[in-house]
Order: sequence, then structure tokens, then C-alpha cells
Amino acid sequence: MIIANEPRAFLDVQSSAASKRWVERLQPADRNTALAISQKLDLPELVGRVLAGRGVSENEAEGFLDPSIRDLMPDPSILTDMDEAARRIADAVSNHERVAIFGDYDVDGACSSALVSRFLKHHNIENEIYIPDRIFEGYGPNPDAISGLVERGAQLIITVDCGATSFDALDKAAQLNTDVVVLDHHQMGVNLPKAAALVNPNRQDDLSGLGYLCAAGVVFLTLVAASRELRTRGFYSKGTNAPDLLAWLDLVALATVCDVVPLVGLNRAFVVKGLQVMHGLQNVGLRALVHGARMDGPVRAYHLGFVLGPRINAGGRIGDAGLGAKLMTTDDLDFASEIAAQLELLNQERQKAEAKMLEEAIAEADAEFGDGNGPAVLVTASNDWHPGIVGLLASRLKDRFHRPAFAIAFDARGKGSGSGRSIPGIDLGAVVRNAVDEGLLEKGGGHTMAAGLTVAREKLGALRGYFEEQLGNQVAQLSANQQLKIDGALTARSVTLELFDLIDQAGPFGSGHSTPVFAFPAHQIRYAKVVGKDHVSFTASAGDGTQLRGIAFRAAETPVGQLILNNGGKKIHLAGTLSADFWQGSRRVQLRLLDAAEA
Repeated sequence: MIIANEPRAFLDVQSSAASKRWVERLQPADRNTALAISQKLDLPELVGRVLAGRGVSENEAEGFLDPSIRDLMPDPSILTDMDEAARRIADAVSNHERVAIFGDYDVDGACSSALVSRFLKHHNIENEIYIPDRIFEGYGPNPDAISGLVERGAQLIITVDCGATSFDALDKAAQLNTDVVVLDHHQMGVNLPKAAALVNPNRQDDLSGLGYLCAAGVVFLTLVAASRELRTRGFYSKGTNAPDLLAWLDLVALATVCDVVPLVGLNRAFVVKGLQVMHGLQNVGLRALVHGARMDGPVRAYHLGFVLGPRINAGGRIGDAGLGAKLMTTDDLDFASEIAAQLELLNQERQKAEAKMLEEAIAEADAEFGDGNGPAVLVTASNDWHPGIVGLLASRLKDRFHRPAFAIAFDARGKGSGSGRSIPGIDLGAVVRNAVDEGLLEKGGGHTMAAGLTVAREKLGALRGYFEEQLGNQVAQLSANQQLKIDGALTARSVTLELFDLIDQAGPFGSGHSTPVFAFPAHQIRYAKVVGKDHVSFTASAGDGTQLRGIAFRAAETPVGQLILNNGGKKIHLAGTLSADFWQGSRRVQLRLLDAAEA
């Protein structure tokens, strides 16, 4: 559908193989900004276009390219309850209390737990990290686990990446006269559980504007505040040095990328500076993980999200949920190497299980789309799925069907543990919390783009209907206007390492700061084949014969993949992102294909 007064489609692509309309990302009003940025900073205009297309102004550009923690980090006290949290943690350090750290089983939870543990160990404070079992305990603190921590001597419990809605568990801690400090970032309602302090930029009465932080970001600010409190008390004048918190930014960067929070503001500084720290691989656990994954070249944001993160998550999904936190806390290289090897094997096992589950989920979803009009929100479920992998399943379904998706694993009692992933424009965390209030879910919550839930089998039909009622119109509007935003046009000859490095100055890219997408007009596919299970590897060339290597991930059975594999030598428009990979010691640039259209 072409809307009146709508700008012309990029390369006249009204409906691509992926059923998207290609449009220029840069609005006409922003073109002068792009030119001003490139002239002021002596950068190629293409880099200026990338920055301006992501809302960076001429005055912000220089600081954006080299973000400073000092300039971007606010006074931690701006967060509600931060001063109370800092004082209680400082009390624990001053009084040599035993501290228990209760974390989540994902990367953010593991990194957050490791940050707190390293802070306490620096001050010679005995501490224990407790990560719940995903299957038997579920998400967040539970009364039994709290009781166990207190029985083992915990005088203070710090929850990280969880706890903001754990009323029963924190009630138990209060009954046992044990203080709890909650450091979380998940969406929550007005009511608060009992805690000595609850720091969460997404609590209703927090006006910090830092709701985009992951848990590790909240933890980092808390440790800054606790160090400041200890310094104010004169603690560091007694022979103990203050910790070098900046040396732990590698953990904050890893969590920030893997939790898919927006790479804006302070988050961007965390990742840029954290990657610089990570290049030295001073964290023994991360060093073992990098070596175990046989990575070549420096660690980049891509590696955090797609290489290191999945391996850490594999422990929480199908193995020992505490492996990730142990890995990033240890300073014993042999022990770290053992854990990294376990995570490598678990990740391989996870990949096999995910492939089988995905095949079943796609078959179920395809059946729902038999008439071409599927549900606004995909809800797939099975008695045979592993609950630790449903989040990955939901993400794959969301990408394939371009709508919010849930995958739910039911146990023998008929209780389903599910995870959902959303599309831009749909607040999934909010609708899940509302479903809890409506009595459709036993519990649930999350972020705008991801949510978790627990549902009884007999409520599944009503839940599907509720999602349709609440989100049907929004999803329909978004689906009818699917666009692929293009940052510019390139040719195979123009794609060089020098160009890639210039564009990369505007990174790291990720959530909230999208990877630049470039179109390659009227190229020919010289060679294409399926590699791995369902990836499409190909070579494209322009009219001058220059060739460009490309790959379309998980695309073999999609319209995009089929167009590449069976185009018969016709010229086609390609669109995708650029990556530079190390191969046998040398770097090379390739196209990661997102879409294609007949020229």
C-alpha cells in the first residue's frame, strides 16, 4: 500500500522478498546535520549520515564518538533509595558482615553478581553467590532459598537483576531479621516489597531517567555510591585502597549488550569503555571463555551478544545456573578454563535442542497462518520443550513472523513457563503485567521488548484471546507498514576495510543504536549455496566484476534466501549490514544480508 505524500521508496522497492518497503533512514531535515558533522569532525559524509540518522546532533557528535563515563554518569543519589543502599552496603563492609548475593540466571544476573562479589572480596568481606535453578525454582528469590542463605550465616542479602516483585521471599527475610538490598531494573508496580533499600530506575517513584540501564549498570552505580560512602566515613584512610571500579567495566559492557538494552547515553559509554577494558582480557573468566570459543582478533560488541553471551547463558538454560557467575568471579585460570569448557559443551547441547524445538514451533505457527491471517501475538506451547530455551525460541519466532511471540514449556502438572519477545512499538512487559492483574497469569513481568510468564494450561486459551484483544490493532498497523530503513547505497567495489573502520567509529551498534543498513543496487549473484543447517552463503558482484562475499543467516527456507539461491542470474537489489571478520589471521569484510528485491 502506497500512502499519499509518502516519500519515494529507496530504489523503488515497494515490497521486497521480506515484504518490506525500503525507505531512506535520513530525513530531508537531517541531511544538513549529516554534512555539518562530517565537515566539523573531518569525517566521510557517510559517517555523518549514520550519526544524523540516529538522532545525533552536530554539537553532540564529538562526545558521542568518544563517550566519557565521567561526563555521562550522574550522581548515583539521583536514583530513589540509592543512598540507603549505599549506607547499608557500607555498613556490611565496615562491620565485616557475611553477605549473600542472589542473582538471576542470565548474563546480566551473572555479571551483576560477579560485580558485587568482586567489590566485597576487595574489602575482604565473606560472600556467597546464589543463582536459582531455572526449572525447579524459577526466576527471582523464593522463601526457601532466603531461609537457606540466612541459615548459612548471611547478615545481608543483595538481590541483583531480580527481587523487585519478590514479596513472599522478602517477607521471609524480614521475618528472619535479615536486611535485603534490591538492585533491579525490571518493570514493577506501585507496591514495594519489604527491603532495606530497593534501587530500580523503573520503580514508579524513581525520576532518574535511567530506566534504560540493565541490572549491571544499576549495580555499577551502586558500587560507586557505596565506595563514596566508605570514603566519606574515612574507611580508605585505614590501609584499604578503594577498588578500581573502571577495571570492571568489561562485565558491565557484556551485560549491557546481552540484555539488549538501548545503547544510548550512559549505556553507550559503558560498552565503549568496557570493550577497551576487555581488550586486555584481565578478567580471567572472560579470557578463558574467549580462548574456549576460539575467537580471533579483538573482542567487539558483536562477540559479546552472539559468541560470549550465549555460552554464559547456556549454563542457566540447561546446566548449572551458577557457572556464569563462578566464571566471572574466579581468578584461577585452570578453574576458569574448566568452566569455559563446560559452557562450550552446554552451548552445543542447547543449539541442538533449540533446532528441534524451533522446527516444532514453526510448524505450529505455520498452521495458524494457513489462511494468511495469523494471530497478532504468536503463542506456541509444548509439553516436551526445555523451559530454559523458550526465550531463544520466542526470539526466532518473532524474527520469522514479524510480530510478538511467546514460547511456553508445560510441565507434568500443567504449569507453563514461558518467555516472550516483542517488536518495536509493542510494550510486552506492560501487557504481561496487566495479564497478571487480570488473573490470567500466575506471575509475569519484564521489559518493553522481553517478558517472562507462568501460566496454567487451562488459562492458555484465555491468554491468547487477551493478547489479541489488547495488541491486535497495534500489531496490525505495524505489520501493514513494515519498512527497512536504508542508510545509503554502496557497491561491491566500495566495500573496503578502510570504509568499514570509518563507519565503525559511529558504533558500537545494537538496541537503540541500530547497525547501519546499506543497499547494493543491481548486483548479480555469482555463487550461492546453503551452509550449516540453513544459512545461505553467496558472492555478489557489480557491473565492474568486483565481488563481495555475503551470508544470510537462517534464511535458506525464507523468501530472501530463495531469491538468492534461485535468481537465475538476474540483477537484484541487496540490503544488509557490514561486518569485518578475522579469517586465518587477516580481516575481511562481508555483507550480512537482511533483504533482497528484484531490480
